Amino acid sequence: MIKIYDSSDIESVRSRLSRKASVENDVLDAVRDIIRNIIQKGDEALFEYTKRFDGFDLNADNIRVTQKEIDEAYSHIADDLLETLKKSTENIAAFHDLQKRKDYEKNINGAVTGRIVLPMQRAGVYVPGGKAAYPSSVLMNIIPAKIAGVEQIVMVTPPGKTGVIEPLTLVAADMAGADLILKIGGAQAVAALAYGTDSVPKVDIITGPGNAYVAAAKREVYGVAGIDMIAGPSEVLIIADDSANPAYVAADFLSQAEHDEKAASVLLTCDRALAERAAAEIERQLQLLPRREIAAQSLEDYGMIVLTATIDEAFDIANSIAPEHLEILTRNPKADLDKIKNAGAVFLGEYSPEPLGDYFAGPNHVLPTSGTARFSSPLSVDVFTKTMNYVCYDRQSLADCYQDIDRFAKAEGLTAHARSATIRFEEEK
Repeated sequence: MIKIYDSSDIESVRSRLSRKASVENDVLDAVRDIIRNIIQKGDEALFEYTKRFDGFDLNADNIRVTQKEIDEAYSHIADDLLETLKKSTENIAAFHDLQKRKDYEKNINGAVTGRIVLPMQRAGVYVPGGKAAYPSSVLMNIIPAKIAGVEQIVMVTPPGKTGVIEPLTLVAADMAGADLILKIGGAQAVAALAYGTDSVPKVDIITGPGNAYVAAAKREVYGVAGIDMIAGPSEVLIIADDSANPAYVAADFLSQAEHDEKAASVLLTCDRALAERAAAEIERQLQLLPRREIAAQSLEDYGMIVLTATIDEAFDIANSIAPEHLEILTRNPKADLDKIKNAGAVFLGEYSPEPLGDYFAGPNHVLPTSGTARFSSPLSVDVFTKTMNYVCYDRQSLADCYQDIDRFAKAEGLTAHARSATIRFEEEK
């Protein structure tokens, strides 16, 4: 049965949750070689890596997904699932539409200053491939970019050995508004997006999840292109009092554990009876899961229940951990929201399970992990925009302050800076 810790042993809890997104040396060396080859050889290296890693004979003629392939993909998706995708798309778009920032300008007697919000010109979105389809990741990455006004959204995803992309991935990309879909994956796709090749346009920012090689490649190309974040393993932290339903707690606990073996699930509660009932329910529900081996390993290594002295202590611990997902299952969860300072996304009450955010509610599910919610935010429209300031003074406005500029510049020893302002008024002396 899953172990119940006492909050006095919180350091043991922290050590078990230490799953920072580290990069193994062999992964980093391989990724650097791939990036170097893409820079030097472009398409030649890209096609070679695709053949080696994906088993597909990629070339300039078949790298792009065609409209015919997209149309064909729709025929493979059941009508009810298509309807669900449309509803999810609408919810995500409606939420992110609220995030759009506006230009502003200030004019004080001819001294004009302002800011312009500009979208990235081109964004690259990485979508994992393989045996599984991740349409939710497609929607969560492309829709904010579309709403931001990105001119071209390039989605990349690994092809199967025959060059076929998972139909659900293509349909989601089409619904979200991808402009170009390329059959490439891995570190080589990230490098191609960052540096550009004859077949792959160079982008300004790269977003989306991937394996260790993709994450390492994103880290390596940062500075050549922007990136969203370097995500670690997923996690959920649940705060519950004696009003919580242990069956719901267990189900939410396991929904995270089935992600992968490094996913973490934590319950903080001040009620021992709930802790014990939840532990028993977790064991019972675990046996019902098709992915129970993965979930069981996750629970063994990173699953835990922590008994706190008070519910307020639970909130203090949660803030110190800064979890990716935080569920609050208390009598008045909305009132308890004010107690949270650090979390990627918060789910309030027993009818707001974390998967609601993964697929349907609208807020983005690309969230900071491994404690980075202390200083970073979910993926948003902001990630795909930048701001540009401008200054426009008339002669009188500069005349009113050029002597201040002169004094300030000379205080820093920058006489050319000072003269740039004073030269415009020398004839008046």
